[in-house]
Amino acid sequence: MTTGGVATGYAISPDSGEHWAAEGAWQVADGIYRIPLPLPLDALKAINVYVVAGDDGLTLIDGGWAIPVARELLDKCLRNIGSGFGDIRRFLVTHVHRDHFTMATVLGHEVGAEVALGIDERPALELMHSVADLDESPFLPVLRTAGAAGIAEMWAAGHDGELPDPVDWAFPDLWIEGDRTFHVGRRRIDAVHTPGHTPGHYVFADQAEGVLFAGDHVLPTITPSIGFTVPPADQPLGQFMQSLAKVRRLPDMRILPAHGPVAPSTYTRVDELLTHHETRLDLCLESLKARGPVTATVVARDLGWTRHEHAFDELDVFSRGMAAMETKAHLELLVARGQASAVDHPDGVVFAVS
Repeated sequence: MTTGGVATGYAISPDSGEHWAAEGAWQVADGIYRIPLPLPLDALKAINVYVVAGDDGLTLIDGGWAIPVARELLDKCLRNIGSGFGDIRRFLVTHVHRDHFTMATVLGHEVGAEVALGIDERPALELMHSVADLDESPFLPVLRTAGAAGIAEMWAAGHDGELPDPVDWAFPDLWIEGDRTFHVGRRRIDAVHTPGHTPGHYVFADQAEGVLFAGDHVLPTITPSIGFTVPPADQPLGQFMQSLAKVRRLPDMRILPAHGPVAPSTYTRVDELLTHHETRLDLCLESLKARGPVTATVVARDLGWTRHEHAFDELDVFSRGMAAMETKAHLELLVARGQASAVDHPDGVVFAVS
């Protein structure tokens, strides 16, 4: 769902003066560079990888998707700032999704750089290593609980059967637990646990520089997916909103997001995101009042999706599945707040107004 003032596809980043996904190593601050790397996706065209220079080498925030074109461009951009793969000492990975983690773990283990990842991502990584033993994609049961059995069938039919490459999903060298500090040369970078988008998501704050490496937690033009994790998390939207409030208690900083342009204020964007989700919660409650006991997919059909407020059935099948799971996360938070109830049913969890 898009909530920012300018669509991601048209957003200009102030560090480059160009479209945020334009090729280059764009200087964000002294010793900090933003390198957009391509993604093989229709919706998101690039991920921002950040390079932080220290006296003993480079720390990279996220690594990109382990595809040849992204690796070649990262190599080229590092050389343009007088560095190379051999200068990388550490990857601080915001979360386990493949566009953030896979290049970090592949390249990190090749060059001997430490790879750090939040410990609450461990169940997801373990699941990736056991997927060959599963009868079906772990997302399909989650879709069914959202009342989206038909979408689950379409997801299963569209699966090409290719199994995850263990090299792309190697375990990190360091599990990050709790909030802690990393030192990159003279810099102090605070690792702040921000679960919600995934259970082990971290943002990294350089408070002296006034910048937040925000991963997918605080995005300037879109909202991150919520509820699209396996194993399923408990109260993902509640965790996400609590994590937003946690970032709001830090000093106001520039946002260095994983997707989209550099943005001026964490305070402004966090407030927008919290307001957005409170509005969605209200709309979900209105749907329950109008329809009676229903599944999350039924409620999702009452909501608008994307910046253009598309109807649910206008979305592609993958987006419909994500919308169903995100709506379920909103309904679960209404249950936690005492405004709704939930009952397991063969057709999926059924929600109703309390």
